[in-house]
Amino acid sequence: MDLEGLLREAVSTSADAFIGLAHEVAERLAGEHGKVGELKVIGRLVKLPQAGKAIVVGDIHGDLASLTHILRESCFIERASSGEEVYLVFLGDYADRGEKGPEVYYVIMRLKQSFPEHVILLRGNHEGPPDIMAVPHDLPYHLLAKFGREKAPEAYRALRELWNHLYTAALVEERFIMLHGGVPSRARGIEDVAFAHEKHPGEPHLEEILWSDPEEGITGTYPSWRGAGRNFGPDVTRRFLLAVNAKALVRGHEPCEFGYRLDHGGLIMTIFSRKGPPYYNSMAAYLEADLSAEVESARDLEPYVRVF
Repeated sequence: MDLEGLLREAVSTSADAFIGLAHEVAERLAGEHGKVGELKVIGRLVKLPQAGKAIVVGDIHGDLASLTHILRESCFIERASSGEEVYLVFLGDYADRGEKGPEVYYVIMRLKQSFPEHVILLRGNHEGPPDIMAVPHDLPYHLLAKFGREKAPEAYRALRELWNHLYTAALVEERFIMLHGGVPSRARGIEDVAFAHEKHPGEPHLEEILWSDPEEGITGTYPSWRGAGRNFGPDVTRRFLLAVNAKALVRGHEPCEFGYRLDHGGLIMTIFSRKGPPYYNSMAAYLEADLSAEVESARDLEPYVRVF
């Protein structure tokens, strides 16, 4: 596989090829129980080793140009092809807001198909369960424009099935945990994160992981302006990190003027990897972290941020 060829595939793919790929990747994800390669899997949580590199990509939202830049600059395909211990972790929100959502999905699915042990696909609020779907949700219209009325509904159903098998979080023990939105404020341990999808909607863990946002100057949690999830304070973050044996949280979910942002005294790093309307950020970013390096807070991850 090479990047230029992959991009040509994404642009020219037929509906049937797209649908078949979505089914294949969903089936592969569904089968990742207990282990994927050398990585340990608990429920919908995957553990990364304290070795190698992690390329962490925030929200893409149909911005194929930004995804292309990240893949080209990081040389992920070449590095993974050569057997390097490198992991590509997506924090969710692959489509909506950008017209290239179908092409973005094609690229990430082909990457997962080709490098299953190196590509980790997390679930964002734009890949949520039916009871808390994001609005606006324009992916169906972009599929319609690409595949036509006959095939677009089938392509959309295939992606909806794929969402059910996306990971909820990725953890590097004693270093950092990665998820899409925010801290599950009632979680008592890693099991509540790993099995949040099974406990939903009876327990709020999944909703908060997908939808919540950090806020400064508060204690505990407050209702979110988003209509789902909670705004949470530094005390909630500290309690959660202790419960999951991590020192920092890496998340997406919010645009950042300079591509990334630190919150809660450096306990949280937000990464946003797309730019342009309807978002206000003129810069985007991704993270290329050394998993062997000790981490005491998200500030220790700043040298690994790549802004573009």
